[in-house]
Amino acid sequence: MKEIKVNIDGKDYTAGAGSTILDIARENDIYIPTLCFDPRMSPYGACRLCLVEVEGARGLLPSCTTEATDGMVVKTATEGLEKIRKTLVELLISDHPKGCAGCTSSGNCELQRLANRYGIEKSSYEGEEHEYPILRDNPFILRDYNKCVLCGRCIRICREVQGVGVYDFVNRGFEAVPGTPYESPMPETPCEFCGQCISTCPTGALTSRPAEEGERSWKRDMLRAGCAVFNHDIDSMMDALGLENWKIRTTCSYCGCGCQLDLHVVDDKVVDVTSPIMEGPGQGNLCVKGRFGYEFIHSEERLTRPLIKRNGEFEEATWDEAVELICRRFKEIKNINGPDAFSVLASARISNEENYLIQKMTRAVIGTNNIDHCARL
Repeated sequence: MKEIKVNIDGKDYTAGAGSTILDIARENDIYIPTLCFDPRMSPYGACRLCLVEVEGARGLLPSCTTEATDGMVVKTATEGLEKIRKTLVELLISDHPKGCAGCTSSGNCELQRLANRYGIEKSSYEGEEHEYPILRDNPFILRDYNKCVLCGRCIRICREVQGVGVYDFVNRGFEAVPGTPYESPMPETPCEFCGQCISTCPTGALTSRPAEEGERSWKRDMLRAGCAVFNHDIDSMMDALGLENWKIRTTCSYCGCGCQLDLHVVDDKVVDVTSPIMEGPGQGNLCVKGRFGYEFIHSEERLTRPLIKRNGEFEEATWDEAVELICRRFKEIKNINGPDAFSVLASARISNEENYLIQKMTRAVIGTNNIDHCARL
């Protein structure tokens, strides 16, 4: 690939041809604020927070959509640019709910971080404010358009990544929101409830309903409030408190894709699931099971000990008793009906090594090839 040289804030950088100014800046840890940008989607250029000065250009250019050229000279943080960005954030804050401490996204809200960066506690602009009802028309996605900044990320990720297209901008001007066709409830749309829109939303306009309405731990609420008061993001707040295990990285076990999960743990309970952006096979994208299918972990109906039926009733047993019963019955069935009386169904929710052992036991010990897997193509 052809390489180009670009000067950003007085330093020279090398990048591949076709890179945008924002791509080069992020690769070299140069901060340029954004609200409408998500690396999983094509650049949009709506929020205008990423405007930069380019030598020779007639005006300011959005760095997310501007392709860098060889010899380009860019300034990203001049006094004029910072003033424009602060004004843009103030305009957004002027029509945004002020109760950050009680918001699910507090500490993980991109608008909140920008307000903290520019020292904005209250907007100097006044005017009409939206008053939308909170929409709870489905079990998974909670929509609060009062917090929407019209970045279009939910619309684009649904179209470009998920290929469904549930959302689009409806109404005009001040009343515009990313809504559903004819304001239909989510279950009446093609929505797959993957939660991609939640994963990309930069504010608390779209949130996980199970996480929002589930068990509300006082510790979680205190952390939200602390993030809002002390201008910390949730990760740095947890680190400061020494709670390094509050977010646990693991691999989704619902299928063989290997998507990475971050389990959010409070009081030893998983209260939410997210996925790290641009990491692992999923790149931050999850299906409905990976994002919302975690309630079984703490279900009261989940079996934690072996059960053996005696006199028509299930009774708790030890693992030794259960294994002994299984081995004895397997031998009896094999002796009477032969090995092909067995069939084995393996699972995607265990490791490759464990699945290998299952097929080895099926073929070498039981003596049958009647084995299948729930995630086969």
